[in-house]
Amino acid sequence: MITKEVEKQSTWSRFWSWYERHVTESLILTAFIIYIQIPHMIWNADLYLETGMISRVHPILDFFMYGVDLIEIFPMVNIGFLIYSTARKKRKQSIENRDKK
Repeated sequence: MITKEVEKQSTWSRFWSWYERHVTESLILTAFIIYIQIPHMIWNADLYLETGMISRVHPILDFFMYGVDLIEIFPMVNIGFLIYSTARKKRKQSIENRDKK
């Protein structure tokens, strides 16, 4: 017997439906955050090597370059979401394929 899907979705299901529709935008944001890591890496290397070409030139610049580390949290969360979303889709497809047999 095939059960009908309940029309009213849970908040959790609605969130994942919304997320799966917006994966491209999420990946664009993640790529942007990863790319701004390049100047941060150079700044960090300058701090480590103590050349003073970029680091410790201006406290506001140092503040923003340090802050780039903090926005790395978003891509970490996004990667977890992508992995879960993909696993969720595959599990749903395998259940649908099993029910068709």
